[in-house]
Amino acid sequence: VEDADDQADDNSAAKKAKKAVKKTEKKKNAAASEQYVLMLYTDEGSLGIRVEGVGVPSPLTAFEEMRLDASANAQQMKRVLLQNIERSEYKEPTPVQMQAIPSLLLGRDVLATAPTGSGKTAAFAIPMLANLATGSGTGGSIRSVVLAPTRDLAVQIRAEFTRLAVGKKLHIALLSKATAATITSQTKSKLAVNHDVLIATPLRLVHLIQETKLDLSTVEMVCLDEADRLLELGFVEQVDEIFAACTHAKIQRAMFSATMLQGVEELAQTVLRDPVKVAVGTKNAGAATIEQKLVFVGKEEGKLVAMKQLLHDGLKLPALLFVQNKERANELYHELLYDGVNIGAVHADRTKEQRDDVIRRFRTGEVWVLICTDLMSRGMDFKAVNMVINYDFPQSAVSYIHRIGRTGRNGRKGQAVTFFTEDDMVYLRTIANVMKLSGCEVPQWMLSLKKARCVLLLLVS
Repeated sequence: VEDADDQADDNSAAKKAKKAVKKTEKKKNAAASEQYVLMLYTDEGSLGIRVEGVGVPSPLTAFEEMRLDASANAQQMKRVLLQNIERSEYKEPTPVQMQAIPSLLLGRDVLATAPTGSGKTAAFAIPMLANLATGSGTGGSIRSVVLAPTRDLAVQIRAEFTRLAVGKKLHIALLSKATAATITSQTKSKLAVNHDVLIATPLRLVHLIQETKLDLSTVEMVCLDEADRLLELGFVEQVDEIFAACTHAKIQRAMFSATMLQGVEELAQTVLRDPVKVAVGTKNAGAATIEQKLVFVGKEEGKLVAMKQLLHDGLKLPALLFVQNKERANELYHELLYDGVNIGAVHADRTKEQRDDVIRRFRTGEVWVLICTDLMSRGMDFKAVNMVINYDFPQSAVSYIHRIGRTGRNGRKGQAVTFFTEDDMVYLRTIANVMKLSGCEVPQWMLSLKKARCVLLLLVS
């Protein structure tokens, strides 16, 4: 349930920006196409938005400022979007929306990094839908593609698009097995494949391209959500194949993520044309709305003792409980099943129906504590999650940021507790540094630990 304080906090950046938006410009070169680094400020201080690029548009301080062309279709789309935005949680643009939306509406490529729960999905969904009213596409074609690393995130993205498009007859499709079968049948029968927005995981779309010679030449915009994950080995080859199939002369590309390591960012820029780079908050840090805490539990068996003590003392429910793999999830589920808390577990071995059911029960309050693996750490938006517990120590700073990012979303407060054992000490400094960057107090001895020289292995191989 959203209270008055939540509503007041949700989009305060745009309210501050209305008072006075100033830009400090650092000229990169004196050529005709000048490049600037912009930091957006108000009289009350920094908005935490850093923008880089040539010809960067002014930030959006109200959704009504969105610039679409004067055609009747475009103006009708704008009215529909504004009505649906008004019904949603976004009363005014969040920082990432302030700069990403006008950039995408201008047809620019965008590389955006912003904390979890900061409104990134709407930041690309709103302009993608708006551009459908002004683009050159015709019926019987695929106009836009959104790629996500997991099916669960793709389902959530489709739900966001559907909410924003209420009142407009648009074909917004999730590339499920059924949708893939329909498209295969249509292409074999030489029938038109008509989807305004196609949301997919890379592998399923690549299979469709290879099996049916699916025509993506009409795609005007491709967006990668959780771009850092999609540009890692295992995904990047599939993404390359999809990009190669999207041959529209004016193809627009956008990439959004909560974390972006230097090497991945450099790779992203090789496929983006003259991008507007948007970075919100401290790079590769948790949201300031999350209270972060490290708890030493001694040895491995101390985790279960500490977990049961948390349950006894009273958790801030609902809560997510992260473990390293599916075996650990099943073990912990059976350990806690009879401790008086409605508990559930979700991981990659569960069927689609089982995952959907437990996620639905978690959203509706039937399940209070959801045990999960990193499958659930990226992009999934559970608006009411009050607490995240890292039962097993995260394998990297990126994993930690995405895990704790399931709480403290859209300006709400959240709490994250991370258990660590004697065996985790060598990796503790990495997480302690993330906490410090996020504004948390961290003991100096943690920051002085020797840096780990290898990656953290799974607890169970």
